[in-house]
Amino acid sequence: MTSNDCLLTVASALGSLVPVHQCLAQTTPQKYPSQTINVVAATSAGGGVDLMARVVAQKLNDAGARAVVVNKPGGSGLIGFEFAAKAPPDGYTLLLASGGFVTNQFMYDKMPYDVDRDFVPVVFVGYIPLILVAHPSFPPNTVRELIALAKAKPGQVQFANGSSGSGGALSGELLKQLARIDIAFIPYKGNAPALNAVVGGHVSAMIDTLTTSLPFVQAGRLKALAVTSAKRSSLAPAYPTMIEAGLSTFDVTAWYMLFAPKKTPRDIVLKVNAEINRAMALPEMRDAYARQGFDIRLSTPEAFAEYVKAELSKWSRVVKEAGIHAD
Repeated sequence: MTSNDCLLTVASALGSLVPVHQCLAQTTPQKYPSQTINVVAATSAGGGVDLMARVVAQKLNDAGARAVVVNKPGGSGLIGFEFAAKAPPDGYTLLLASGGFVTNQFMYDKMPYDVDRDFVPVVFVGYIPLILVAHPSFPPNTVRELIALAKAKPGQVQFANGSSGSGGALSGELLKQLARIDIAFIPYKGNAPALNAVVGGHVSAMIDTLTTSLPFVQAGRLKALAVTSAKRSSLAPAYPTMIEAGLSTFDVTAWYMLFAPKKTPRDIVLKVNAEINRAMALPEMRDAYARQGFDIRLSTPEAFAEYVKAELSKWSRVVKEAGIHAD
């Protein structure tokens, strides 16, 4: 089951829940929301971003608003991001984004948007950890052992990559830079063939989304060395974090965040933030998502803004040092 399948399972299961709070329309000024809220997903229907956008839209509907998902796929998300950036800052256009929203900014020479200049963070919805996996025949069983091997044999430890700008590829670059090791990246045309290469023993290791690789780990076809999130995963608590392995600043996830165009009124940002946080904090929501490896992260707009700032700083350094450009 992929991360998209997991999100779809949870979204379907929660779609029938009776809403506990129907207060957005009642607690905001009469002028908002007086029309449909568009939750933009810069992807085609069916992907993880689209599914999370539908969860957000449903929760806004449960709160008394009218919200729909608007899919704007193409250009590695640039079409949808530009559309949202240029929308009126009136609270009727929100953007559900994932990691590429930040990392794209450093991999393209010409960008139609700027995360800091054009957007304001609204709410951190949640994340799925990534996981460092290897073929069972790969000698290291821990991150420290992998680092030691890579230092002993520079350039000989191989990591499979689905694409140069994927979360797994960038995580591999971060590992390389933080651990000061020389590892070789083997490119594949997509995550699935990259994972198949590791499962087949053609490449030693890769960093992949937890929910995609975990079934292979559980079946004994891969072994897991560590998860990349700051804390252990509720879905796979036996595996240590990269931080526990000694890489103190290693915190990478497949995150989902809600943004609004810059200059969107603060009272609207605060009320949308409060409603989504309230909905996602429900025990049934937390439990359902936790069973699929998705960690909900409640946050104020201010704390969320600090996280985005840290993401921009981190990936700017990683991409620049690695010399990565969009495919």
